[in-house]
Amino acid sequence: ALPFGLVSPGSAVLFSGKLVMILLLYMKEDAATVRQPIYGLLLGNALMIGLVLILRLHAVSPLPDGRMPDIAFIDEMGWLMVWGTSLLFIDAILIILLYEKLGAYLRARPFMRILASVACVLTFDQAGFFTALHFVAGAPIEVFFGGWLAKMGAALAYSGMLIAYLKWIEDNDVAVPRGLSDIFDTLTYRERYEALVKYVGRDGLTGLLHRGSFDADGESAVTAAIRMGKPLSLLIVDVDHFKSINDRFGHAEGDKVLKSMAVLLAETIGGNDQVFRIGGEEFAILTQQSHAPARLLGETIRNATKTSGHTARFNITVSAGVSTVSETTRSLADIFALADQRLYKAKFSGRDRVVGEPGSEPIIIQATPRSA
Repeated sequence: ALPFGLVSPGSAVLFSGKLVMILLLYMKEDAATVRQPIYGLLLGNALMIGLVLILRLHAVSPLPDGRMPDIAFIDEMGWLMVWGTSLLFIDAILIILLYEKLGAYLRARPFMRILASVACVLTFDQAGFFTALHFVAGAPIEVFFGGWLAKMGAALAYSGMLIAYLKWIEDNDVAVPRGLSDIFDTLTYRERYEALVKYVGRDGLTGLLHRGSFDADGESAVTAAIRMGKPLSLLIVDVDHFKSINDRFGHAEGDKVLKSMAVLLAETIGGNDQVFRIGGEEFAILTQQSHAPARLLGETIRNATKTSGHTARFNITVSAGVSTVSETTRSLADIFALADQRLYKAKFSGRDRVVGEPGSEPIIIQATPRSA
């Protein structure tokens, strides 16, 4: 007994540590791996229950001093063990589900995420086990509060130990220095899956959506624009004389140019627009704008390319072709073919220009390139 109530060391220390161990294994491995210790614990508990049942079948004989063994205690313990085993299985699943759920709110605060998961599950377990203990053995309310406070202390201690392990022990074999956010970038199975889904369909070099995504998303965007009667335009942007950059400066510098262009395009487009890398040095932009604003966006990109510190050192320019969904262009193939045709017109007209519908030229303010 402690000042705040009755405490079972096995429940407060060992059981709490068991759940944290399961959570750690799930964090470091995945759901398939963590099933093994859960099944092992259930099997071990089942064996103990079986031993108790076998013991219950033995004939009761008086002790040397004439006293009779308390078989009723064995009966009570047997039922409590069955209930405790059921709670263990529920707790093991619940702590994983809760940890996953809290990831949407506390992923940047791993200590709070772990502590909240452990504390909530231990509170549920304490309430569930005390209910059975109260009705089977008549345990007083002090048992609930004493055990709960002890488990909260264990949750706090084990959460701190788990964070310390992930920070100073588990990552000791990593030679490169890592920031605080990277130290706790220990993705669970579901988080790994979500990260994979996030980057599926993206170009490996630039991080932009790739050609496959353009074909799928573009067709859906055109269909939606026609159905809802909203504007949709396509810009195809091509880096002028890109081959000469690779030939003069090497492919590594060429890759840097493509990455810089990807950043520039992503920063220039609107929040509802999409940018794709559809070829070597070709990019496509789907913008929810009519033709004139879309063409003006192309001019903005053209000027920004010449003034950007990342691309100006190579005197890079871009050409672009613009097309818009209309009565004569009602599919992705239609607007792509038209934008591609206008891109080649821009190329053959001297490059460093944007070509759209005849007569749609906006007022252009020429930008002066920075010196390298």
